[in-house]
This record gives sequence, structure tokens and C-alpha cells, in this order.
Amino acid sequence: EYKALKGKDPSPVELVKKIEQLEVNLAERERQVLEKELLVDQLTRLSKPLSEQAESCQQDKLSLAKKLNELRAHIIDTNHRMMAATAELSMKQAVTLALQQEIKEKECQQQLEQGLPPCPEMEEEWKRMLREKKRRQRNKEERERLAEEVEWTQLPNGEYTTAEIRPNAYIPENDTLPLPKPYGAQAPFKPSQPGANMRHIRKPALKSLET
Repeated sequence: EYKALKGKDPSPVELVKKIEQLEVNLAERERQVLEKELLVDQLTRLSKPLSEQAESCQQDKLSLAKKLNELRAHIIDTNHRMMAATAELSMKQAVTLALQQEIKEKECQQQLEQGLPPCPEMEEEWKRMLREKKRRQRNKEERERLAEEVEWTQLPNGEYTTAEIRPNAYIPENDTLPLPKPYGAQAPFKPSQPGANMRHIRKPALKSLET
């Protein structure tokens, strides 16, 4: 038994039209697929040299990395050799300086044995020390002379003394014309430093200088 479906069957003309439409759609799909296949083939042909170039670059990269490592190793080895050569040169320089010093000492010893200065440098240093000693001696004598001149004072009669000059005149306070007048019999004198017993001594009365 079967169940009848609703609807109607298409006519042969409609079926033919539908088949033709499907064939057109199929042809269009096939054309699109063919275009895509052609595009894929073209891209494959274009990408093949690039892939080969990439592989070649990879090989070149590996080769360059290997050469770079070799150069680094060579540089490190060269640095080690230079450091060793520098150390050896420093040792030779130290030995050379020691030999030069020994030769110089022997020459100085020979000069001393002959009664000559040991070396020009030491002779110049000795002369410089002598000049410095004479200069200090002259400066010392000059300072002493200046100190003596400061201590000595010239008197009016032309003589020199180390005593402090005593005043021999004064200026009156009430005089309209302040001219110095010589001291009379009561010339002042320089008192000594007051001692502790000054508190027991009465203050003296001042005498007039005009008498």
C-alpha cells in the first residue's frame, strides 16, 4: 500500500526546462572550478621559485651562522694570543728596566770610585740642595737683620737704642694754640706694672706741669 502525496507532477516541458537550468548551473560551477584550478596552478608555479629561494636562503643562513661562529672563535683565539703577547711584553719591559737600573748603578759606582759625581741627575740634585740651603741661610740672615732694625730706634742725636722713647714735650689742654711745650722738672716717667699691693697705696695728687 502507498499513500498518495499531494501536488502534481511537472509536465515533460517543465522537466526539460529544469534539466536545462541544472545543466547551465553545472556548467557554471565547472567553469568556476576550472578557473580556481588554473589559479592554483599559477600560484603553485609562482610560489615554487620562492620556496626554492627560501630553501636556498635557509642554507645560506646556516652557512653564514657557521662562518660567524668560526669568526667568533677566531676573534676569541686572537684576543687570547694578544693578551699572552701583552703579558710577555710587560715581563720583558720589567726585565729591561731592571737591567737598565743595574747598568746605571754600576756606572754610578764607577763614577764614585773615580771621585766623580755618581750621575748627572744626582749632581744637579746636590747643586739644587746647596742653592736651597744658601737661599734659606740668606733669608734667615735677612729676617734677623730686619728684626734688629725694628728693635733699634734712632735718637735725635743720631744714635740708636733699644729703649722706648720717652716723651719730652706735651700739648696744653687749655691753650688756644695747641703747640707742644717741653716738660720741666716734672717730666713723666713710665710706671711699672702695678702689683697686688696697689690697693693699699693712696692715689697721689697730680702736680701742675706749669710749675
